[in-house]
Parts: sequence; structure tokens; C-alpha cells
Amino acid sequence: MNALAVTGIGELVTNTGPPLHHAALVLTDGAIAWVGADHAAPAADERLDVAGRAVIPGFVDSHAHLVFAGDRSAEFTARMAGKPYTAGGIRSTVAATRNATDEELRANLARLVDEALAQGTTTIECKSGYGLTVADEARSLRLAGEFTGETTFLGAHVVPDGVTEESYVDLVCGEMMAVCAPLARWIDVFCEDGAFGADAARAILLAGQEKGLQPRLHANQLRPGPGVQLAVEVGAASADHCTHLTAADIEALSTSDTVATLLPGVEFATRQPFPEARRLLDAGVTVALATDCNPGSCYTTSMPFCIALAVREMGLTPEEALTAATAGGARALRRDDIGVLKPGARADLAVLNAPSFVHLAYRPGVPLVAAVIRGGVVCKELR
Repeated sequence: MNALAVTGIGELVTNTGPPLHHAALVLTDGAIAWVGADHAAPAADERLDVAGRAVIPGFVDSHAHLVFAGDRSAEFTARMAGKPYTAGGIRSTVAATRNATDEELRANLARLVDEALAQGTTTIECKSGYGLTVADEARSLRLAGEFTGETTFLGAHVVPDGVTEESYVDLVCGEMMAVCAPLARWIDVFCEDGAFGADAARAILLAGQEKGLQPRLHANQLRPGPGVQLAVEVGAASADHCTHLTAADIEALSTSDTVATLLPGVEFATRQPFPEARRLLDAGVTVALATDCNPGSCYTTSMPFCIALAVREMGLTPEEALTAATAGGARALRRDDIGVLKPGARADLAVLNAPSFVHLAYRPGVPLVAAVIRGGVVCKELR
């Protein structure tokens, strides 16, 4: 059991209090063993001197769709020319994903997870939802499970062509749920016009809970609707998107444990209004930031990019945005061992090639993550 001391930290964000300066960490057996002043760091078997750089918790990306094949750049180009975004484009990815081999899907998954890790993401959630048959949804979850324990069954992404919503909901709640539930931790539904209404979404979420899956929900992305209220009703860990909220929606979130997960990359890529994050925070709602990486509405794995957007477009301070991208994401996954740097937490951290975390928003688009440690293992060497 070797101990690694990370020393020479110019600014250390722990999410347990104000940033520490001239700090150090000691990591042992995949966890944080000690946090404190650099001059007081205990002896360790190995030492990593970060030479005044900032250190932050690893990003927690609590919403991503990484099991897919195909390309939707033409759809993006059309949106930039004025065509509105709708849920219908999902079906083109479904067709490509069904036709892809396991090896092709696995290779794309590995590429995206590695891309996210290089940018400081040490925990990532991954949904199914581009299969929409029993076999293809199960395949998606099995592949996702090779890369993360935070797998989400999203069989209710859209209704596939050739079937009615009623018959498809019956399939999702029945045979598909029975096969997919053992492969997932979470159950999700796209509750939106063009996807699933409140009654269908409720039935699917409750069926998932009966199988031991914890609910989360795509809610209020394209227009005001019942999604946020439904998420609170069923005790969902998170309501994701939250682009169009009423005062009643914000009130419901503020009196619940449901996290509002905001996905500003989607608004960037679809030219929709950005969520009103300031109203949520001022009401006492816990906010998370995530990428929603997918081939249609937001093809990015960059949590730093989402932080910059949240600061520039949604009124968050740099500190609030970083908290949402780390501790907020952990709350959205009902985790207390990640998104924070304290004794006993997982040793997940990123070293920035900058003196302060503020540079994540101050220098948008610049690859600032100089090193990454996940579970105590150096995954990206300091350069």
C-alpha cells in the first residue's frame, strides 16, 4: 500500500470550505488520507510536486449518452442555419447504433471516455437509449458497464418507428425492463413533446423503481412541461435540462432532494435559451453541470467548456460553476465519495496548468488540465 503525496499546490479546491493555498494531499489505497498545509505534509512513498498549480476535484459528469454510432453534423449545420431542434433526430442515431458492431461501439465509447478523462472527468454517467429494442438496449448497457458503474437505462428515449406509444411503454416496463434492470443503476425517461408524456414517464419510472433502479428524468428541455414536477413527485435524483421552468417548478425543486442538472452545451449547440441557473441557486436548489455528450444536440465531452458557458451565459460565479461540475454532479448521482477532496473520499483530482480554478472560465477553450489522478492512479502524467 503505497502513499503518494501531491505537494506544491498553489490553490487547492476541496469543496469542504474556502480554497487552501500552499497545500498538499496524501493519497493511499485509492483514497485521500490527508489534506493540509504543504509544509506539514507527512512522509509518503512517492511525491508529485505540482509547482504552484491549482488542484481541483475530478469533474463528475452526471449526464452523457456515449453508446452510439453515426454522425449528425449535417443536423448541426442545419440548426446553425435556423432549423429548430426536435427530438426526432434521435431516430437516425438509433438506426446507426443498431447496425454497428460491439467492437465499433466499444471503440467509440473508449475514445469518448478517454477524451473526457484527459479533460479532468473522473466519473461519468452513461445512458442507453439508442437501441430501443430489448437486445440493443441490453447491449448498450453491457458496453457502458465496461467503462462506468453509473449506467442508466433509457429505453424510453423516443418511441421507435412502427409501434404505438402504448405498446412501446408496455415493452419498456415489461420484457425490456426485466432484461436491462440488472445492467443499470438508474432509470431515465425523455419526458417531452415528441417523446413521452407525464403518464407514460411516470409508469416507466415506477416500473424501474420496482426493479431497484433509481429514477432521474429528462425534463423541461424544449418547452415548459410536467417533467420537473414529475421528477420531484417520484423522488428522482435529478431533473436534467431544466431549460424552461415556471416559478412552481423552482419551488418544487427547492423543497426536494432532486438536483437540477443543467446542460449548457445543449443550449450552445441548439441555440435555445440558457437555463436560469441564478434563479435556481437563489432559491436554494442544488445545481449540477454536465455535458450531455451525444451526437445530436451536444457533441462535447468537455466539462471545462460547460463551466465557461455557465459563467458567461447562466450567471454563475466561477466558484459556483466548479462546485456544480464536481460536488453538484456527485449529488446528482447520490454519491458522497466523489466531487470532494477530504480524508476518506476517492482520490479523484485534476491538476490545472494555472494558478487558480478561475482560469477554467477565464481562459475558455484552452486545455488547462495538466494531470489527472483517478482512484489514486495517475491517468494523465504531469507535463
